Amino acid sequence: MTSLVNQFPDVIAILPAAGIGRRMQTAFPKQYLTINEKTLLEYTIDILLYQPCVIKVIVAINPNDKWFHTLSVATNQRVQVVIGGKIRTDSVMAALRYAQGASWILIHDAVRPCLHKDDLYRLLAKITTCSDIGGILATPVRDTMKRSSMGTQIIDHTVERDNLWHALTPQLFSFKLLIACLEKVLSEGAVITDEASALEYCGYTPLIVQGRSDNIKVTYPEDLELAKFYLSQITHNSHQERI
Repeated sequence: MTSLVNQFPDVIAILPAAGIGRRMQTAFPKQYLTINEKTLLEYTIDILLYQPCVIKVIVAINPNDKWFHTLSVATNQRVQVVIGGKIRTDSVMAALRYAQGASWILIHDAVRPCLHKDDLYRLLAKITTCSDIGGILATPVRDTMKRSSMGTQIIDHTVERDNLWHALTPQLFSFKLLIACLEKVLSEGAVITDEASALEYCGYTPLIVQGRSDNIKVTYPEDLELAKFYLSQITHNSHQERI
């Protein structure tokens, strides 16, 4: 299922990594936290480079970033760095200016190090063969969902969870369509929370590809231990496959 034969169109991956991670309560950006002496960012880049159709990974970093260039991955010829912006959309747009040579753009959170190669493969396979627009990895909502009253922590009502999904990354879109939608979002001052939101804002309907629930985003301190566990499982299973 995770064949390394380059059977997909060329893809350029973008990692917005210009944030400083205040919620992580660390002295440096959370993408540089380490698990087994390897940064979260390195885990994330490595899994993207696993697929040969990813011809380039563009990392958008903070102008004050002093960590990226110390990583061994910084010298990889398939990895490029650009200066990102104050918000995610600015960082993605900065990277898109250098994203030449591919008709598909994949955006992935820099602090989702537990992306499984099977999920990446299925996203590429589904989107590049079934859609001219693009799509995202997502997981079905399992828990009971509550909506609070405006500005309070008092339950207003229970939200029906049928057809609700947790949006994940990677998200994969047509290059021309993505850049056009992001330009419209920025010009009109619209607020979006991910790249799929930009396409939705412009009237497009991306596909959903169900992904694994262990594709977590490291946001809070307790997430780091969970990521460590999931990565150990991925490493163990990969070792077993080679035996």
